[in-house]
Amino acid sequence: QVQLVESGGGLVQAGGSLRLSCAASGRTLSSYVMGWFRQAPGKEREFVAAIRWSTYYADSVKGRFVISRDNAKNTTYLQMNSLKSEDTAVYYCAARRTLHATMASGDYNYWGQGTQVTVSS
Repeated sequence: QVQLVESGGGLVQAGGSLRLSCAASGRTLSSYVMGWFRQAPGKEREFVAAIRWSTYYADSVKGRFVISRDNAKNTTYLQMNSLKSEDTAVYYCAARRTLHATMASGDYNYWGQGTQVTVSS
């Protein structure tokens, strides 16, 4: 059974940076698509970024966020720069057991518990 554990969330001022980590256990996920999603209060969960061989980003974070992975550590990262108040949300790591990246949360097989990111203006 795959387990994903996010870390690195917190409170940051607008314009600041945070790096989220997603540590996987139970299986090596080097062949999986790894994604980051977020959910703000009162809103639906939305796609942020995904990575397999290529990287994919939501328009709202393109140029500010960078997704990366270290297969040796079975860990995926989300570097978030130039943070805005609208980036405030719970951020979730997800894994998809297939070759192709997707922005649909329903396509992902495994999820972490989430980590809170709060950006103060």
